[in-house]
Amino acid sequence: MAEKSYFEHLAASVLDNLRYQHDWTELQILTHSPVDNSPLPRPMVSGLPPRQLYLHPDDQIEMLKSNPDLAGRIPGKPVVEWVLPTHLAEKWTLKAFASVFDSMPPQPSANADRVKRVLLATMHDDSTIVYYFMHDGIVKPRQN
Repeated sequence: MAEKSYFEHLAASVLDNLRYQHDWTELQILTHSPVDNSPLPRPMVSGLPPRQLYLHPDDQIEMLKSNPDLAGRIPGKPVVEWVLPTHLAEKWTLKAFASVFDSMPPQPSANADRVKRVLLATMHDDSTIVYYFMHDGIVKPRQN
């Protein structure tokens, strides 16, 4: 049996953090695209968070106008998220991030749009993991 690579161990650590600290379900580590089985640039994690994590700023504005009592909570059904495990010491370039987005399967929709964001999981040497949204392109900032 082949030994796990450093990136597979990193992905396994992120998966465990999401499962045991953040209550995600349906987690899996993917090394190949689920659409065409082409190899991903590095192992990624996919899973279902306990609640919806992100709502586009334009949609947030409309939601708050129609229901101001939400107090910042995002209603709605959670969707499967893609997570890119990284280590703080890694040096990333725009080209490297673009290769990740290029390898992602299209979103499940009628027009099969390209995935527009991933959750970047950055691990520190002490095993602390922080999460940031990484968008493909420019996203209009939320209006306050």
